[in-house]
Formats: sequence, C-alpha cells, structure tokens
Amino acid sequence: MDIRDIPVAPRPETGQGKLIDFTKFRRSFVLAVRSLWLHKLRAFLSVLGIIIGTSAVIALIAFGKGSMQDALEDIKRQGATNIVIRSVKPPEGSASASKAFVAIYGLKLSDLNRIGTFGNVITRIVPMRVFPSEFRYLDRSTNGRLVATTEDYLDVNKLAMNRGRFLDDDDNLKKMNYCVLGAKIADRLFPFEDAVGRPIVIRGQEYRVIGIVADRMPTGGSGGSQAAEDFNQDVYIPFDTGKVRIGQTVFLRSAGSRSGERIELSQVTLTIDADFDTSEGRERVRAVGNAIRSILKEDHIMEDWAVTVPLDKLEEAERAQDRFTILLVMIASISLIVGGIGIMNIMLATVTERTREIGIRRALGAKRRDIITQFLVEAAVQTSVGGLMGVAAAMAMIFGVPPIAALFENKLPAVISWWSILGSVGGSVLVGVFFGLYPAWRAAKLDPIEALRHD
Repeated sequence: MDIRDIPVAPRPETGQGKLIDFTKFRRSFVLAVRSLWLHKLRAFLSVLGIIIGTSAVIALIAFGKGSMQDALEDIKRQGATNIVIRSVKPPEGSASASKAFVAIYGLKLSDLNRIGTFGNVITRIVPMRVFPSEFRYLDRSTNGRLVATTEDYLDVNKLAMNRGRFLDDDDNLKKMNYCVLGAKIADRLFPFEDAVGRPIVIRGQEYRVIGIVADRMPTGGSGGSQAAEDFNQDVYIPFDTGKVRIGQTVFLRSAGSRSGERIELSQVTLTIDADFDTSEGRERVRAVGNAIRSILKEDHIMEDWAVTVPLDKLEEAERAQDRFTILLVMIASISLIVGGIGIMNIMLATVTERTREIGIRRALGAKRRDIITQFLVEAAVQTSVGGLMGVAAAMAMIFGVPPIAALFENKLPAVISWWSILGSVGGSVLVGVFFGLYPAWRAAKLDPIEALRHD
C-alpha cells in the first residue's frame, strides 16, 4: 500500500490566514485582566496619571466652556442685533464746554430724529435719559439710577416683570408720575410690603409705583462705551415725564464743588431687523452701525458719543472660546502623556519580572506577535479602566464643585461636552497602546533559551 493512499486527518483550524484571530485575542484579553487583577495596587498606581489626565481634560473643558458660555449669554442678553449709542463725556480740557460751569455734551434729540429716517431696517428705537438719584419711602431711602425711557426698554433688554406692569405709550403721552422699580430697589424700600400702588419720592416729587422688574443678572462691562449695568438698582419713569419733571440739566456735587451737566439723551438702543445667525444679517447690523457713526461724526464737533455693536463682541467671544478650548485641551493632555510614561515604566518592570513566563510561552509555541498582543492588550485594558475612572472623577467634580462654590456666593457654571468624554477616553487608550509598544517589543525580542534560564 502506497503511503500516499493513507487518509490524512484534516488539520485543526489555527486561525492562520485570518485578518484577526479572535480566539487568541480573547485569550490574551483574559490573561491581561488576570495579570492586572493579581497586582491591583500596582495597576492602580500605574493608571493614576491616566485617571488624573482624563478627569482634567473633561473637567477643565466643562468649566471653561461653562464660563465662556456664561459670557456669551451675557452678550446675547444685550441683544446680538442691537446697536447701543451712548453719550460720553469728553476729557477735561478737550473743549471749552467742558471747562464751563455746566458741561454740554452727548447725544441730541436731533440725532434721534435723523436715526429714525433709516426706515424699516430699524424695528425699535429706545431712548434713555439717566439721572443718579435718591429714592425715598417714609423713613427708608436708597440710591440708584433713575431711567427715563419708553415701553420697548423691557423687551430690548430682555427684562421680565415680577409684579404689576411696565410703562406704556399712554403713560408717556400723558406724562404720568408713574415709576417701575428694580428688584433691589424694591427690596430696600419695601422689605415687608407690596410696593405696587404705593408712592415714593424722587427728586422732591412723588411717583406712584406701578410695577416691579424681576431680578436680573447685571451685564458685564468692558470699559469705555460699554459700562456694566445693574438693572436691579434702576427705577424707570416715562421718557417725556423725565423731560418735563427733571429737564436736561443735572447738578452734581463732589468734594465741596458743584457743577452741572446738560445731556439730552444718555443712550439710544436700536434693534435691527436682521438674523444674527446668518452672515447677511450680521453684515446688515454692521452696515447700520457704520452709517450711524458717519452721521454722528458730521453733527458732533467733539467725539462725545460712542457706538457699541454687541454682535462684534459676540463674535470676538466666540473666537476666544475656540482658542480657550484648544488651550485647555493642550494643557490637560500633558497629564495624559505623563500617565502614559508611567504605564511604560511599570510595563518595563513587568517585562523583567515575567521574563521566565515569556520564555515558557515562547517554548510552547507562542510567536512574537502573540507576546506583543498580550502586552498591548494589558496596556489598553489598564488605560481603558483608567479612562473610565477619570470620567467618573470628572463627573463628580462637575456636579459637586458648583454647589460648593455657590455656598461662597461664587458662580462656577459647567457645560458637559460629550466629545471631550469620548475624546479623552479614546485618547487614554491610544496613549496606553503607544507607550506600551516599546515594552511589548522588548518582551517579544527576548531569546526563549535565555528567558528560561532567568530566575
């Protein structure tokens, strides 16, 4: 019988020729988990840098984005499609008017009339005249801003009513002695009773309270023409009532001296018919702002005015947010790199400890790629667990720190970015694999005979 006629049993499937041998990979994964479980403390210390790095990335981005988002919301509350024109007192000595007993400067009613000729492009025009004043009710008094304005002021500045109503056109036409109180003014003058319907004294005249504005966070000032505004310390009266009852000249006293200021308009806020989410709408707002600057330059010898376009500040803040986010990621990623170096250090020590084990596996038929796979899987498992623990630590900080900050009257908003969570966990795994390559290669390069002789 020819030996070629003897039937040969089929060789068992070894996985060779497959792109990925899932059986060997599963076996390597089990061995990696078992090895890490036998040295729990060492494994935890080795991934501590990964935990810190992952939590730092997520938490820093969350708090940084929360702070920037709060700044963006502050600008949006001013109205992204608004244009704010303010009267600005020229520096001393810049004009003869500033040296006089009564300084005359700022926006005029004629400026308001010229701006009104823009037509349908402007949907709302809200004039303001501001007077620093003292407000009295019985034996209680407080200081704040007296703002003479129109009914559109409420919508333009995104205010809400707590009780009563705001001023309307009829109040303005009839020049009524009505007033609306800010939240803090109402609390100081009427701490134990309802203010609506009661009279208060403003500049020697009696005004009846018709409403109270809900508490509102102050807007942030950036200096120059954009000053911070605390709406809670304002009292509002009809615009024409202010012209008739108070006039345009206000006398100020300071350090024993007495001087006066004559201003027709303290501020004018315009709302442009445009969509700030589109480039066409944003360009329309800028075009109107530039046109207003040209008009004011023609009519004012002194530069006693300033035009602020909140949209410009919004876009600048958005660009700053992008740069800030990139900077935070770069800073926090340093911790991940340090954690990866710690992983490599521990794994190099592990290779030395397990030299005899590696030699036995090679003697039993394990190939170099099997050794590399096992060590890479161990590194990936460590960093994956470390990344998940880092996510848990970051969530604890994000939800735990703001309430603690609130106890000290500090606001620390946080906005969770899911991309930062996925990116930090994925980055931690990649860091583990990258820094685990060299120890894995060192383990695979060991000579089996020499490894078996190792004690």
